[in-house]
Amino acid sequence: MNTSSSEHHPKQKWEKDVKKTTERFPERKETFHTSSDITINRLYTPKQMDGEYIEEIGFPGQYPYTRGIQPTMYRSRYWTMRQYAGFGSAEETNERFRYLLKQGQTGLSVAFDLPTQIGYDSDDPMADGEVGKVGVAIDSLKDMEQLFDQIPLDQVSTSMTINAPASILLAMYIAVGEKQGVDPEKLTGTIQNDILKEYIARGTYIYPPKPSMRLITDIFGYCQEYLPKFNTISISGYHIREAGSTAVQEVAFTIANGMAYVEAAIEAGLEVDDFAPRLAFFFNAHNQFFEEAAKFRAARRMWAKIMKEHYGAQNPKSWKLRFHTQTGGSTLTAQQPDNNIVRVTLQALSAVMGGTQSLHTNSRDEALALPTEDSARIALRTQQIIANESGVADTIDPLAGSYYVESLTDQIENEANAYLERIKEFGGAVQAVEEGYMQREIHQAAYDAQKRIESKEDIVVGMNEFKLEEEIHADLLRVDEALEQAQIEKTQQLRAERNQAAVDQCLLKLKEAAGGTANVMPYIVEAVKAYATVGEIANVLRGEFGEYSGM
Repeated sequence: MNTSSSEHHPKQKWEKDVKKTTERFPERKETFHTSSDITINRLYTPKQMDGEYIEEIGFPGQYPYTRGIQPTMYRSRYWTMRQYAGFGSAEETNERFRYLLKQGQTGLSVAFDLPTQIGYDSDDPMADGEVGKVGVAIDSLKDMEQLFDQIPLDQVSTSMTINAPASILLAMYIAVGEKQGVDPEKLTGTIQNDILKEYIARGTYIYPPKPSMRLITDIFGYCQEYLPKFNTISISGYHIREAGSTAVQEVAFTIANGMAYVEAAIEAGLEVDDFAPRLAFFFNAHNQFFEEAAKFRAARRMWAKIMKEHYGAQNPKSWKLRFHTQTGGSTLTAQQPDNNIVRVTLQALSAVMGGTQSLHTNSRDEALALPTEDSARIALRTQQIIANESGVADTIDPLAGSYYVESLTDQIENEANAYLERIKEFGGAVQAVEEGYMQREIHQAAYDAQKRIESKEDIVVGMNEFKLEEEIHADLLRVDEALEQAQIEKTQQLRAERNQAAVDQCLLKLKEAAGGTANVMPYIVEAVKAYATVGEIANVLRGEFGEYSGM
């Protein structure tokens, strides 16, 4: 037999087999790509992992934290299981919170209605038709007290998805804690407080960028002194991804925003190691399992290098990217909603495999309405099954060493760094936002993704393929239309019964502080305790800071 030695080499033999096979059975596509348009090779081998492997990925709990921020990760303690909840009145949401805690949830996550998110009271004409629809209506400390009734704030960690009025809602949380006898030093949780992504992707802003950044750094300074265990910001890629970005853009733009907050805090006179350990992040988890897991690993490594090498942080806690994950709302379909249970399971698994610190799993019916109690329970059970039955939490970073995952981690990091270089050319994230750069990039990515769905290059099961002739949607949650009037009456009654002179005095002091350079947080806390409303406090700040009308 006269065969060359090359034909006996396994790789050459495999390539010959591939050629023979694809002649009979062509591959499904000419090229395969991730959602970020990273080419997926047919096969990955050890030679494709460049550099010193151990040095680049490190060990869990050690710089650069590619493999996780804790030495033992989930072998010691599972991630915090949160379910994002909020609808209608504070009383209704409190009932849902207590139900979920009873079902084994380990952290609360509050969704606020649209008027609250943009600083309007429920009786403001701007709130008409929106009260309690997409979250809970909070007008005053009285509502906040009802929201956390019988929930001890020294025993639960609370995440609040609030941005422009974050200072006001945080002040209310502090005041509720004090009424329960809980010292602010014992409060744990997170406020989102990420205004840059509102300008980029979401739109619930109130004030222009500069005073908005001042409010954020005031919160940093206040919490450093009074709430040392509370996360002062959740730098959010979630909404960037929901707006249509790729995984790479999500990482790049989120980290760019994080750098802007660090620089604003340093400019305000704070020491990096005094505030950086309380920075937290919030990412999305989409359907492409390996890309998502690699994205989390890459983001962790990037932030560690930036904080240590660029900002000179000395405290290892400042290098750690701690993040919450929520499964992808934009991936859910109104068609065949039970399919969403499978999507959410894959997404949640990618977050756990990527080393998340806390997780929210979306409910199957969220493309149609707010989740029912049954749907919320199934979403929570999804996390509990992953934690207790799958075995994936029994070892740390189980995907490490995969030729594919390590290659993807490197490629996402490289492409995200290229975006950071372009943002640097604009002068940083604030300037890039003001010039619409990130918005344009996201819009283009969203357009490209939609074209792939419409052409069926990308299949969405039940929507553009494998459809049913008839869809039946039963048992959807509906918010009672009478709620809005009841909330308006409650807020107006509060105004009639409170000490108006004390409120006026607090609001005047806040106005003076906002017009100067003092930290406004102590004044907001006092106004909240006097039962000034969200809208009244936000309007004082509107008067001093102005309103932002968009690009």
